[in-house]
Amino acid sequence: MYIKRRLNESLTTFKGLHFGSNLRSKSFHRYRVTVGIGGNVGDVKRRFEHLFTFFKRDKRVELLETSLILKNPPFGFMGQDDFLNSIIILQVSMQPFTFLDYLHRVEKKFARKRSFANAPRTLDLDIIFFDNRFMKTKRLTVPHASWFERESVMIPLMDINR
Repeated sequence: MYIKRRLNESLTTFKGLHFGSNLRSKSFHRYRVTVGIGGNVGDVKRRFEHLFTFFKRDKRVELLETSLILKNPPFGFMGQDDFLNSIIILQVSMQPFTFLDYLHRVEKKFARKRSFANAPRTLDLDIIFFDNRFMKTKRLTVPHASWFERESVMIPLMDINR
């Protein structure tokens, strides 16, 4: 069950049992990572719930916090359904590239197929912040290059930081 709130004509938020939650606990992992999650293919809310359970059971990560879920229009390729987006805060001991590879394996587990930029997808996992690190390589830019320009990141982040 989700509590739905319409922000404007194109933006809607959802709060549920696991999304919009502070789960803080002591963690033995070293790095705090902010991950943007999104999708627009299939039952995305249900997939987010499965992702929540997956992370809760995986000893390689500690799930600390989740934001509300935001329904928002696509950007880039416009010929697709609206997206659902959220933010999760994890504690990990993996280095940035190892964690990026881990996220790609998780996406694949949840049936992500990479076809073209901004294509419809079952699950998209993006590193927004990795501890207090700054890096820019071909494979990874931290903080995420355009995080501050996207409602799909800013609105869920504001929910976490309220």
